[in-house]
Amino acid sequence: MKFFFKILVVFGLALGVQSCSEDKETTPPAPRLFKYLALGDSYTYGQSVCTDCRFPEQLKDSLAPYLNETDTFAITLIAQTGWTTTNLKTAIANENLPNDYNLVTLLIGVNNQYQNKPFSLYEQEFPELVNTAIAKAGGDKKNLIVVSIPDYAYTPFGQGSTTISNGVQQYNTFAQAYCESNGISFVYITDITQMGLLDPELVATDGLHPSTMAYTQFVERILPVAKMTLGL
Repeated sequence: MKFFFKILVVFGLALGVQSCSEDKETTPPAPRLFKYLALGDSYTYGQSVCTDCRFPEQLKDSLAPYLNETDTFAITLIAQTGWTTTNLKTAIANENLPNDYNLVTLLIGVNNQYQNKPFSLYEQEFPELVNTAIAKAGGDKKNLIVVSIPDYAYTPFGQGSTTISNGVQQYNTFAQAYCESNGISFVYITDITQMGLLDPELVATDGLHPSTMAYTQFVERILPVAKMTLGL
C-alpha cells in the first residue's frame, strides 16, 4: 500500500511539473515597442522608389522575423530630397521629437557636396547632427548607426565623374573617421552604388538615385548592426 501511495505522489508531482512547464510555454511574451528614427536626405526618403522600397522600410521588414507577434515596430522618418546638413538640423529642431528611440540611422551630406557648400560646414554640422541623433537615441551612442553616402558618380547622371566620386569620398572619409574615433557604428555601402554603371538595376528610373535592389543590399549590411543594437 505504501509503495502504491509513493507511486501516486511521484506521478502527481510529475503532472504538476509538466503543467507548470506547459503554462510557461503558453504564456505570451510581453509586448515590446521598438521606435526607429531615420534621419537623412533623398537616400533615406527613397526618391524614385516606392514608400515600402526605401531602406528604412526594408530594414523594418528584415527585422520582422526576429520580433515577437506582440511587438510593435514604429518608424519616424525625417528626410527629404535635397536636404543638406543645415536643412536636416532645422527639420529635427522643428519636430520636437522625444529622446526615447531604440534605433536611429543617419545618412547625410551628399547635398552639401552637390550644392558646393564649404566642406568646413560639414565638418561643423555632421558632429552636431551625430550628437543630436544620440540624444534622440536615449543618450546612448550604441543606438545610432551612421550610413555612408552613396556615390552618384556611378549613375547615368554622374557619368563616372571622378570629381563627384572624389568629393563624395571626402565626406565619407571624414564621417567614418569621426564615427570610429567616437565609438559609433558606421556602415559602409558606397561600394554597392559604385557598381551602378555596370549594373543598371542598382539605379532608380530617374538615373540618379539607388533602386529598390540597391536599398536591399544596403539593408543586408545594416541589418546585423541593427539586430545587435536592438538586442534581437
